[in-house]
Amino acid sequence: MANEVAGRWEGFTEGGYRYVLVLDPGGTGKMSKLGGPGGFRETKVRWDYDSSAVVVRSASGSEFRWMPAGNRLVAKDSGFELYRSGPLAGYRYPLAAAVVALLATLVLTPFVKRLAERFGAIDDPKGDERRVHRTPIPRWGGIAIYGGILLGLLAVLPVAFPAARPFPPYLVAMLGIGALIMVFGALDDLYQFRALWQMLFLLAVGVAVQFFYSGGDRIQISGIVAPFSGQPGRWVPFGWAAVPITALYIFVVTKTMDTIDGLDGLAAGIAAIAASTLAVIAVYEGQPRVAIVVAAIAGASLGFLRHNFNPAKIFMGTGGAQVLGFLLACVSIVGAFKTAAAVAMLVPMLVFSVQLFDAVFVVVRRIRSRQPITKADKSHIHHTLLGMGLTQRQVVGILYLVDAILCALLLIGIRLYG
Repeated sequence: MANEVAGRWEGFTEGGYRYVLVLDPGGTGKMSKLGGPGGFRETKVRWDYDSSAVVVRSASGSEFRWMPAGNRLVAKDSGFELYRSGPLAGYRYPLAAAVVALLATLVLTPFVKRLAERFGAIDDPKGDERRVHRTPIPRWGGIAIYGGILLGLLAVLPVAFPAARPFPPYLVAMLGIGALIMVFGALDDLYQFRALWQMLFLLAVGVAVQFFYSGGDRIQISGIVAPFSGQPGRWVPFGWAAVPITALYIFVVTKTMDTIDGLDGLAAGIAAIAASTLAVIAVYEGQPRVAIVVAAIAGASLGFLRHNFNPAKIFMGTGGAQVLGFLLACVSIVGAFKTAAAVAMLVPMLVFSVQLFDAVFVVVRRIRSRQPITKADKSHIHHTLLGMGLTQRQVVGILYLVDAILCALLLIGIRLYG
């Protein structure tokens, strides 16, 4: 019987944390808890021939029995279930979410394009020297991106978490506020709101999203591990300052995703690379729900890229860029800031490296030239590269490559030091 049960099993708790049990044919093995309170934990397991069950002994000495039931192992006391899986099982649901979101966005984008044309949401380059395109192009592509993300999550999360709540409060708030950002951005594409109103709105939603949570899942940077304190792993809480710090972080990531959306396919590709990186980190750290969410973002971004790459047929618009930035900022707080202490601070810096560098680059140039920081101009890094004689595709390709290399280095660092 031990031979029949031997293999790899996994399951998710109500809170979305992953348990992996590996039993060898000899009847011994281990169970690993990935994520959640206490972080990574590992416990030895054995096959009990008398009760025909897998026995797990906890750190306190208590024993728990898991009974075979077809393709499941069922906890005798709680009814919690583990399912047979392979070594890449952690990627199964994220990949499914990415595929659904990609296909949904591909299908939705042409309809959204016609909707934008009907309501006059058109980016006309006449009279604006910052524009690099020559003909009017519809906006509002972000509606298709958001719709693709939502459909991907609706299709996969209930299947991935059949015994748990697929949409916890923080995720409902994140998606709901994301919809508000999408509407606000769509209106901005029509009426061109002042920069001050955009800033106040984004800061407000950055504050609001922090107050929807259950258990330990909360979109808030409550503290940080001090990297150079001389005390490895020392946690430094932010206290009341956590609210403004988190709101500012969300604002910066959201706004910089918007400002880098200056060339065909640039923002969508950068978002896809960032989301894919966060998905891999989430799987590695045992955060399946986070992995599914960011995988859906990656899939939707890639699906939109089919219509947005040079020469673009549609732009994502202010709403699209800002909703991508907002969702990525929120999910990076839930996931990335809870990774290994050695690299936790590097995760957002490298995942969002291109857009953050562009923001710093622009601010420095405007200060040096004594121009208002909020004044729109052609000082962005992609404008500078275009001025060097490169084509749009070449500039976008270079920035993709830089972003991908930095994200790859981050993943290597997590693998080595996480």
